[in-house]
Amino acid sequence: MSSSADGDVRRLYEAPPDGFVAGRSEAVARARQAGDRETARRLAALKKPTVAAWLVNLLALRRPDLIEELAGLATALRSAQRDLHGDQLRELSAQRRRFVSSLVAAARDLAVEAGTPAGKLPLGEVEATLTAALAEPEIAEQVRTGRLIRAAAYAGFGEVPRPRLRLVADDPPAGPEVPQTSADAEATDSEEPAETVARLRAVGDSERAGGPEAGGDATGDEAVEEPARTAEPAQRQNERHSREVRHRQDERRRQDERRRRELEREMQTAQADERRADGRLERAVQAERDAGHLVEDLDAELAELERRRAEAVADVARRKTTRRNAEREAAAARRRVGDVQAAIEDLTAEGAD
Repeated sequence: MSSSADGDVRRLYEAPPDGFVAGRSEAVARARQAGDRETARRLAALKKPTVAAWLVNLLALRRPDLIEELAGLATALRSAQRDLHGDQLRELSAQRRRFVSSLVAAARDLAVEAGTPAGKLPLGEVEATLTAALAEPEIAEQVRTGRLIRAAAYAGFGEVPRPRLRLVADDPPAGPEVPQTSADAEATDSEEPAETVARLRAVGDSERAGGPEAGGDATGDEAVEEPARTAEPAQRQNERHSREVRHRQDERRRQDERRRRELEREMQTAQADERRADGRLERAVQAERDAGHLVEDLDAELAELERRRAEAVADVARRKTTRRNAEREAAAARRRVGDVQAAIEDLTAEGAD
């Protein structure tokens, strides 16, 4: 845009919003008369700000030093939060509240100077917008331009992560003590006889290796073989118990794996739902924005039509006045013609006599 067009844009966003549409139409008409169709198109695309946005624009355009100070404080706040400096963050938060309050008061004073009553100002929305500018660099940049068209808001400071699902593979929590079954008791009781059998077999082997000189005899062999035969069922119970334990462990691993796969599928479904919801939200926001822009454009066109209608009504009134004057002049001329005609007729009659 040219410097004159930039001046028009500044005046539009610096003036109260109730005159925005009319001012924009005048700026567009001037650009068209100058033959600058591109500037006229850009001016026509400007959106009318809300009262809260106008207050923030007024502050940015007339007190840019305060907006720069706001940007500096925002940088300090984000740095303190990123580095987790608690004392510094608390001090900056208190400074933020005081500074935002002073900015709101400055915006109110500027609006009053512009002729807007202080009681009708949405100062809460102004405070919310300035607070959002402290947290979001993008909003701060929009505020700095002085062309904000609507108020902004922010839920809190710092980055708010979007919720995500993740799998946590921890060891299963310790549950209540399981009562010992008869099979477990038998397996436990069989451990000591098994050890005894092993020792007796070792003794028997050593005696057989040593022969009669070592004191071994048939009676001793029978004493060893009898506990060995008694221990065989216990050993089988131990093996069966071990198999059962391995089976339970395998079954538990299979259950955990099935649960993990179910959670992974659930997470994929949730993520897909999230993406679809985000897409619907984005489309809804865009549709709302487009509808708002359409209303603003229609308001601008309506204002232009109203202006042209007013001009046409005034032209009709002027033409009606001209017609009436012409009618009066025509009537006077006809009377004059009649008078002259009568005089001629009288003169003719007198000549005949």
